[in-house]
Amino acid sequence: MVLTSVGKMVGLQKKTSGIRNICILAHVDHGKTTLADCLISSNGIISSRLAGKLRYLDSREDEQIRGITMKSSAISLHFVKGDQEYLINLIDSPGHVDFSSEVSTAVRLCDGCIIVVDAVEGVCPQTQAVLRQAWLENIRPVLVINKIDRLIVELKLTPQEAYLHLKNILEQINAVTGALFTSKVLEERAEKETECESISDTAPGDQIYDWSAGLEDTDDSHLYFSPDHGNVVFASAIDGWGFGIEHFAKLYSQKIGIKPAVLLKTLWGDYYLNTKAKKIMKGDQSKGKKPLFVQLVLDNIWSLYEAVMKRDKEKIEKIVTSLGLKIGARESRHADPKVHLNAICSQWLPISDAVLSMVCNKLPSPLDITAERVEKLMCVGARTFDSLPPETQELKSAFMKCSSEGTAPVIVFVSKMFAVDAKALPHNKPRPLTQEEIAHRRELAKRRHAEKLAANQGKELLEKPLSENSSEVTGNTGEMKGEEQQLTGQVEIMTSKAMKQEADNKESFIAFARVFSGVVQKGQKIFVLGPKYDPAESLHKLSSQCSATNDLPLVPHMTCCTLENLYLLMGRELEDLEEVPAGNVLGIGGLQDFVLKSATLSTSPACPPFTPLNFEATPIVRVAVEPKHPSDMPQLVRGMKLLNQADPCVQVLIQETGEHVLVTAGEVHLQRCLDDLKERFAKVQISVSAPIIPFRETITRPPKVDMVNEEIGKQQKVAVIHQTKEDQNKIPEGIQVDSDGLVTISTPNKQATLSVRAMPLPEEVTQLLEENSDLIRTMEQLNTSLNEDKKTHEINQKTLDRIKEFKQKLEQNLQGRRWRNAVDQIWSFGPRKCGPNILLYNFEGYKRSVWQCLGNAVKEVSKYRDFDNSIVSGFQLATLSGPMCEEPLMGVCFTVEKWEINKVGEMLSTSSQDSGECDAIEHKQNEDTTLTSSCTDEVCSANEHLDSSQSVPKSPEKISKHKGEVLLADCYGPFSGQLIATMKEACRYALQAKPQRLMAAMYTCEIMATAEVLGRVYAVLSKREGRVLQEEMKEGTDVFIIKAVLPVAESFGFADEIRKRTSGLASPQLVFSHWEIISSDPFWVPTTEEEYLHFGEKADSENQARKYMNAVRKRKGLYVEEKIVEHAEKQRTLSRNK
Repeated sequence: MVLTSVGKMVGLQKKTSGIRNICILAHVDHGKTTLADCLISSNGIISSRLAGKLRYLDSREDEQIRGITMKSSAISLHFVKGDQEYLINLIDSPGHVDFSSEVSTAVRLCDGCIIVVDAVEGVCPQTQAVLRQAWLENIRPVLVINKIDRLIVELKLTPQEAYLHLKNILEQINAVTGALFTSKVLEERAEKETECESISDTAPGDQIYDWSAGLEDTDDSHLYFSPDHGNVVFASAIDGWGFGIEHFAKLYSQKIGIKPAVLLKTLWGDYYLNTKAKKIMKGDQSKGKKPLFVQLVLDNIWSLYEAVMKRDKEKIEKIVTSLGLKIGARESRHADPKVHLNAICSQWLPISDAVLSMVCNKLPSPLDITAERVEKLMCVGARTFDSLPPETQELKSAFMKCSSEGTAPVIVFVSKMFAVDAKALPHNKPRPLTQEEIAHRRELAKRRHAEKLAANQGKELLEKPLSENSSEVTGNTGEMKGEEQQLTGQVEIMTSKAMKQEADNKESFIAFARVFSGVVQKGQKIFVLGPKYDPAESLHKLSSQCSATNDLPLVPHMTCCTLENLYLLMGRELEDLEEVPAGNVLGIGGLQDFVLKSATLSTSPACPPFTPLNFEATPIVRVAVEPKHPSDMPQLVRGMKLLNQADPCVQVLIQETGEHVLVTAGEVHLQRCLDDLKERFAKVQISVSAPIIPFRETITRPPKVDMVNEEIGKQQKVAVIHQTKEDQNKIPEGIQVDSDGLVTISTPNKQATLSVRAMPLPEEVTQLLEENSDLIRTMEQLNTSLNEDKKTHEINQKTLDRIKEFKQKLEQNLQGRRWRNAVDQIWSFGPRKCGPNILLYNFEGYKRSVWQCLGNAVKEVSKYRDFDNSIVSGFQLATLSGPMCEEPLMGVCFTVEKWEINKVGEMLSTSSQDSGECDAIEHKQNEDTTLTSSCTDEVCSANEHLDSSQSVPKSPEKISKHKGEVLLADCYGPFSGQLIATMKEACRYALQAKPQRLMAAMYTCEIMATAEVLGRVYAVLSKREGRVLQEEMKEGTDVFIIKAVLPVAESFGFADEIRKRTSGLASPQLVFSHWEIISSDPFWVPTTEEEYLHFGEKADSENQARKYMNAVRKRKGLYVEEKIVEHAEKQRTLSRNK
């Protein structure tokens, strides 16, 4: 029976000091949902017997089948502690790495979190990830060490060993927290120092750096987990028990006669009880005594487990009576001792009391939000809080007060949209009938029945006096009428059924949100602010006092909407609400047309959009999707739009090839998205391609040794069969390639010549460019606004400092003779102007740099001015698809060493500009003119222009210019287009002049396995080209942790294979890590005698890089050089058939 009504919850929502917004975070399978079940059962929503088996918050079918949580779901609980009442908004989140985006959405809405750790497995990779996410969002954690029963039943540790094991786990967790804290302190200190440096001009020799300074002064004691702080609970959620040491401190203070405050400090630590003196002494280990925690706490739990497992009835009765518990006969007679154990433990040490009282004592209410967190939420990108408009800065006080007054501005953050079946909405649910309604219906039914009887009796009386014939006629007409009525009735039923089905099938989207300030009311009008909304720009157009109800001018990234429904989230159920005050988590209906994934809602236009969510996982797994029946395409497109809205991490794209592509975080995530698409959103049969694996193309330095580790150049070359021919065919006429890889190429009309060289970038530089892609994009935006002479808002000093720092790092990493002045000569980054490749210019008479925003902008006035964008565009195209298999390039630097434009070319460029202008005027005047004439005006002769019926009369000067062009007779299209194509070709040939390599995406893979299946894990890894980095044994267990890297291309089905081969004893966690060069050359053929001896003439042993390259080329429909049967041995039949 549910103990708390909705009315009670609504009352509690108004007392902000009694609200706790918390989420449960942990590694996969550490017991989050089981713990949530125990907390929910305390409110009577589910039976305590079913807690742990039901997994109430896993409402999806696939979650129940797989046994893992896939989405974060919320529930509101009521908790009474003494005379204080609390409302706990609990969010359960997934632990699987594929769904870490759901963790980000949950963490943003909370003020605190419960970190759950398995007592056997300890700190796992995902535990570290969730601790980091909680840290980044500035929310306070508390710790639950779960599954302590496994230490007793599985590992069979003694209480003393278990104590040391638990101590070790606490140290590991505190080490992770300490590392996060240290990095933050050092960052703040570095920032302060840079500020001080700018203020005081001290001599550079006077500064002495002490990196530890700043750590001693800052207090970090509140950050760490320690049972004596009251922020750790020891528990076994499946057995229904849990305790903080304060429970035992109260218990034993009465028995031993020692103050509870003293016991609280000494129950955990190196203290023991001197029974003679009844004193607590320090130094248990040196004297070989039992620690207090073992003696007073663990020994009791161990003896209880031992008694129940061995079915020692006398001992069990003794324990039950001494604890003063009542155990039902059903539990005590049950065949499974675990049921009996659960009945005793859940009464003696109820886990819900221990965890919820810790949450209420240690975690903050919405009123205690820190100023640091508010500033972090309000500052998007590189903006500082001080640079925001004053009206926006005033909103900080509204955040801090968290007030529910009518005057307070409403600020709501929507962290995700989730789909709900329309039948599950409160207004669509069948309502139970009242007594009056039942009586009324009964009366109606009786009346109808009586009328029917009367009608039948009247018919019988009428039919008797009538003759046979007339009765037949009337009978026929009556039948016909009856049939007609029946038909119309059936049609009506069919249409009503169809309409009902349509309504049932409809998915409704609900926004998962939290109110940070003000009161949200049903039917309220509110602004929806997109992530790119800038309050500084909109406040010029709007007054800060205007509301969403007024007629307002159009403001970019801002719309108005009405909040149709407000819901209280109760796990699988939703309850209607009229209003929700500040500090609460809620569901909002009617936003699906306004919010895609997340948004900020506010009644004040001065409110900034919140900082975007931090997603740990990168979407990397791509598949192309198409319907089995082409007629279902519109449903699939609509379904993919809905899926994109319903999942925070999935990406939906349409590629250049026209394929519809899903990009997901991993294999399990992909499977869930496809199931949702088939069964919920598109409801059509779909066919899915094999995963599209991303690669990158790069070049390396020429290798010093060949494939058999012989030094190149020292061995005797033998006649090469294929190679020389291939080399001649590779490069067409008119392109010169020097021995050192400089490629010289002319445009088709021979008016310009380019010389380009390709060089591999050092690994550190490629990494630096990857990490700073957002900063490079910002630089590009600043440069374009400077070039267009737009009045940009003041460039933020912090951004400029970051750009300067980035430039310094590049200079540090690009040193040596080859890279002299390279950083100042950077012309562009690519692909998409922010990628990990660089274009340099190294020729006279040209100056233009990407560092314009740092103040050294140079207005370029030279013959190159008009066409430099064409060169950059050619470079962008070349880096977007390389020559090997049309994949993007990575870590390549192109240098333009010569760019010559002939005098005629210059003349042509100016005339093409003029005629271009002329054509543009012509185009405006005559809309019928075709695009081609304006694009390729050099092709058209003057006569054609004059003769064309649509032409506009031109001045004699224009005609003479056209006659000049006729002499040039350029049939290759506009000069700028020729330059783009030539630059692209030059980059491609420059690449092919160097040793090319493929780069594969790599996963880091963490596997926990026991010693007996270790060999099988290694076998699966080596079969799939994996590489083990380290292997360590977890202390106190027989579990090994293996860290390895694995190519994404080989990872499909990896988790299933490992589980099958190890009988489920090992499970991997895959996270995208980096790009790695595949060492083998895809074009390699044997050339030396040793290679021929080792690999044979055909060299047909599998070349991994070539295999990947050909697979991508096949998928893209490019030419693949392979023979179906290469060296078949012909069978000869010696005896003739007679």
